[in-house]
Amino acid sequence: MAVPAPNPRMVREASLEELSRLGLPLPPAHFPLVWEPGDRIELRPTGEIETRVAVLHLILARCFGMPPQAAMSWLLASHLVETVTPPEWQFVTGGKGDHRSFVLHFDALYALAWVLGLTRQLDPTLPVDERLVERMPNILAGETVRHWRSRTLTAPRDPADAAALLDLHYCLDWAYLEVEHAHRTLPGLVDASAIGQRRWALEWAVVLRGPYHDEPPGWEEVDLST
Repeated sequence: MAVPAPNPRMVREASLEELSRLGLPLPPAHFPLVWEPGDRIELRPTGEIETRVAVLHLILARCFGMPPQAAMSWLLASHLVETVTPPEWQFVTGGKGDHRSFVLHFDALYALAWVLGLTRQLDPTLPVDERLVERMPNILAGETVRHWRSRTLTAPRDPADAAALLDLHYCLDWAYLEVEHAHRTLPGLVDASAIGQRRWALEWAVVLRGPYHDEPPGWEEVDLST
């Protein structure tokens, strides 16, 4: 259910304060807000986010050596074939595509896990918590998504908290790219690519409703150009 979005200017002020704390450059004054006053927000359905988490986890398993036939068998057993995007399907079945870009999805998976309450924090200075794998489906053991859901207690975040983190990553994405282009030192152990992946996941998971928002995009349709 959509709820009123928090004041976008207050959220932006908090995001800029965090950038300043990290010693990052601030975006220009005309940098757009993520939403407008009067907009509403919600998270995608929990089941849809869980499904995307499972697919990304499988993609990463393929990146690290899972045979294509085993990956296909798991997708079929978990009834997830129709949720795999065309680029993901080509990679799962034939290894086609940019292997490095799929490996980077580990950070997108981390952000979605945060949305589901499966990890405590999403610190822009820290890499993915290695214990995250323990909270994912045990694909190598053949654990299906259905069984994973039955043993996993998700507690989706408040939409306002998720939206605030989205705004922060919108600003961080700009700032990290600026720092990398200037060949300056980043504030932690995470690079611009990882921040971009986390933003991608948050842009997809947080649904914005208002006169200036389109229908929620598909996974491959998330726009990170601005």
